[in-house]
Amino acid sequence: MTKTALLAAPLAMTAYGITRIIGRLDGHYGPGADWQLAHLFGLAGMALFVPVILTLRRHITTGATTITAVTLLGLATTVIQFSADIVLALAATDRDSLRRLQHQVTDIPGVQPAIYDIGPLLFFIGLVTMAALTARTHHLPWWSSATMLIAVLLPTIDLNLMPLTGLLILAALLPLHTPGPKTTTPAVTQH
Repeated sequence: MTKTALLAAPLAMTAYGITRIIGRLDGHYGPGADWQLAHLFGLAGMALFVPVILTLRRHITTGATTITAVTLLGLATTVIQFSADIVLALAATDRDSLRRLQHQVTDIPGVQPAIYDIGPLLFFIGLVTMAALTARTHHLPWWSSATMLIAVLLPTIDLNLMPLTGLLILAALLPLHTPGPKTTTPAVTQH
């Protein structure tokens, strides 16, 4: 599952981004099949990041529990966000009703910062930090954390860069697929 998640989680992010771009081509993105498909890809990707985070944690020697908890908390808020977007789109009849429903949710005190603003940032900052700490223990090369940083910054520039974000996260995690140097135990000889 772990090796699959290392590939599938970032590829699901890429699929979310591509589906979102295609859905927006006609100017009527959300609610509808394109919105739901994109958000299902996003939700699947976020769920698949749980084993990715736990894999990174195994390679961290400093602050592993704290950074893992913060990253998983951020991931949970992202899962809630994608889930809310899916449910609200099912209840909406058109784009205007979807916006109204979204505003009803985000107008609840604390929801906007926790679920839409700060929470997801914790996930992405946590990924970068975990990649850097994993590189520090030489389980990832130095460039993995730099690549991860670029990947998480791209959507802040433009959400249409999300497909590239997924591919860069995949590239950053790819060295975890290749086994490092194996240490062998010398054979015991009997005299």
